[in-house]
Amino acid sequence: MTGFFITKDTVVSDAALNAIAYLPTEHLSKTVDPAFFRTLKDKDFMRIATLLAQKSYDEGGCPIGGVVIDSKTRQIIGKGHNTLGQENDSTTHGETAAIRDAGRVARLKGKGPVDFRKTIMFTTLTPCVVCCAQINNRCHFEKVIIGDITNASSTEKILRAGGTQNIEVLQDSKAIALYKQYAKQRPDLHYIDWGGHKKLADVQKTRPVKK
Repeated sequence: MTGFFITKDTVVSDAALNAIAYLPTEHLSKTVDPAFFRTLKDKDFMRIATLLAQKSYDEGGCPIGGVVIDSKTRQIIGKGHNTLGQENDSTTHGETAAIRDAGRVARLKGKGPVDFRKTIMFTTLTPCVVCCAQINNRCHFEKVIIGDITNASSTEKILRAGGTQNIEVLQDSKAIALYKQYAKQRPDLHYIDWGGHKKLADVQKTRPVKK
């Protein structure tokens, strides 16, 4: 008996990845064999981020998820999702939720602020300008991988201009379809999340937006 719920021989499936998405990050080392994470490809970590986006959508929030992994060990150190709909918190995007989670987990382990320079950020939707600033000026990730530049204009140029050069677009079809559905259902939250009520008001000047 290994004691792990997910072992190195577990088939990589949405069911297994969804369990990882829902498990608190600090418990992953007790429930998931580290060898399993080493079998995961980038698309699998993006799918975990997408499953976190689905979790947010199911809770009534914006479907944007983020995952941060150690680039050497491939272990997840932080993950999360947008909470605008759930908490009226327009500052917690998928990226910032994952960053905060990494810091929280490090604190539980008695460690100080996280050095993100040897980590990879997976985000289901291209980062907004505020998240780009956090990525460029605070975290300095080794790599940023983006899962959707279809539903929002790519901010890759902003990231590169700010110093983040290692960027990959790895679009996840489920993430794209989910956010498209959400933006159609809740355009008000979509615009507020990206630019606040000013952005919503600016859009409403040219066309009606459901509230």
